[in-house]
Amino acid sequence: MGTNIRLVESPQKTLSVHPHKFALWLFIVSIVMIFASLTSAFIVKQGEGSWLEYNLPSMFWFTTATILVSSVLLQWGYFAAKDDQFKKLNTLLVATIVLGLLFLAGQWLSWKQLVDMEVYFAGNPAGSFVYVLTGLHAFHLVTGLVFLVITLISALKNRIGSGNMVRMEMCVTYWHFLGALWIYLFIFLIFYH
Repeated sequence: MGTNIRLVESPQKTLSVHPHKFALWLFIVSIVMIFASLTSAFIVKQGEGSWLEYNLPSMFWFTTATILVSSVLLQWGYFAAKDDQFKKLNTLLVATIVLGLLFLAGQWLSWKQLVDMEVYFAGNPAGSFVYVLTGLHAFHLVTGLVFLVITLISALKNRIGSGNMVRMEMCVTYWHFLGALWIYLFIFLIFYH
């Protein structure tokens, strides 16, 4: 009687993404497409002539610094969550929310500076575009703030930590994306305003 040896291959682990993370990435891609089309339209429209020349609001520098600092704080919050430092996580989430609100206030003041420079939403497309780009970003930042508040509520209930990081990972990804999007818009406006 011979020994019957069978080779059994173990199944390969498939790459998988959490369904909520996948949905977030689809949402981010759709936002990128919206802003890519708007900035492309901006360049095309500017090439047609009769473009209003204006200085960017100085408040844009403040809002840029604010969103960068908020991203750093949220990243520290992520590390705190991984280390189950709940008090530190909660503090950093609150600080990020405060800076997000400060960013929105700065954007409002930026629009006031534009009005003071006689750059209006209606009239010349140069003004229209700057209001649409910054306003649409502000809208998405509000959605990011809602996400941060939901994450904070979960953190306060100890539902975020080293064993459950999905919500925190998604929140950090979206917030960093919003920061990167603002940096893109700011640099774009510096070169094309």
